[in-house]
Amino acid sequence: MKLDFFKKKTSEKEDQKPKSVAREWADAIVFAVIAATIIRWLFLEAFTIPTPSMEKSLLVGDFLFVSKIHYGPRTPKTPLQMPLTHQKIWGTNIPSYVDWIQLPQFRLPGFTSIKQNDVVVFNYPPELQYPVDLKTNYIKRCVGTPGDSLKVVDTQVYINGTALENPEKMEFRYNVVTKQDIKDRVFKNYDINIGDVNGTTNGYMMFTTPEIAQEFSKLPFVESVNLLKMPSDQVNPRVYPKNAELFHWNEDFYGPIWIPAKGATIELNEKNIALYRNVIQNYEHNDSVSFENGKVTVDGQEITQYTFKQDYYFMMGDNRHNSEDSRFWGFVPEDHVVGKAFFIWLSLDKNENFFNKIRWSRFFNLIH
Repeated sequence: MKLDFFKKKTSEKEDQKPKSVAREWADAIVFAVIAATIIRWLFLEAFTIPTPSMEKSLLVGDFLFVSKIHYGPRTPKTPLQMPLTHQKIWGTNIPSYVDWIQLPQFRLPGFTSIKQNDVVVFNYPPELQYPVDLKTNYIKRCVGTPGDSLKVVDTQVYINGTALENPEKMEFRYNVVTKQDIKDRVFKNYDINIGDVNGTTNGYMMFTTPEIAQEFSKLPFVESVNLLKMPSDQVNPRVYPKNAELFHWNEDFYGPIWIPAKGATIELNEKNIALYRNVIQNYEHNDSVSFENGKVTVDGQEITQYTFKQDYYFMMGDNRHNSEDSRFWGFVPEDHVVGKAFFIWLSLDKNENFFNKIRWSRFFNLIH
């Protein structure tokens, strides 16, 4: 008796040749790139800290993950881009994108909004030569939110007349007066970044916290440690809005300045034009803007008032005397916000040797 029905039936798929090793690898790589791109866009993206502007909260050599879901991920504006790159192809000066297609940008819903003292990653606004989503990534602390009035008095930030809570490890610039050389190990013992210690005619200039500066001043070979801050009557023409005639400000005595909020309307007088011209011209997505003889024309119509189309934020580094931030280049538009700094997953000290390079104590620290 024939039992043909027990025989395994062959199909056309089974007759096909198995994938080659090269094909298997290619499929795996394509899948990994697609998965990584989706995770990077929707959930988490890895960043590293290259400068000391956030010390001691974040250190040079910290590797961190930034959450996109806190504030909501942005839809891509520049879709024609090599996956997992930013401005350049790795290790080259070749652009990793073409801007033939620019899509409208939207933000998907998040589960929170930017709050004061959040540590935020954003695209550096002044880089007008790049599309918004391909500008250089910066990280700072949000000190002012939309609609706030901000002022800095003697290095202290005030929001709507109330002193803002300072970061726990906020740093300033100090002058150390001493008649002898100080060895690197002394600075290291006091957790002072030797990469930012510079010699002066009578000692050293360093960046550290007020508490450490006080302890450092007690060393027997140190004559004094003095905070180097700008006097209230000295104007720094570099601070935003770079108009020393109208605004006699510097980085330690700054403002008051009002932070634009979506839907809020301002009168376009001389001072407001100086303060918000850059915003209206470069970040509000107007087709055409002109400022001539005190008159403002937007999209062909002369206006005397302006209503803002999006929210803005004021960002500052925790290393207050070693940070290029909103005091120098202005507000961060809402559509430039990338995400919230979440936690540190690796930290490497470039000033240490191989065995001491890893900062084990910083692993998986949440960022506050």
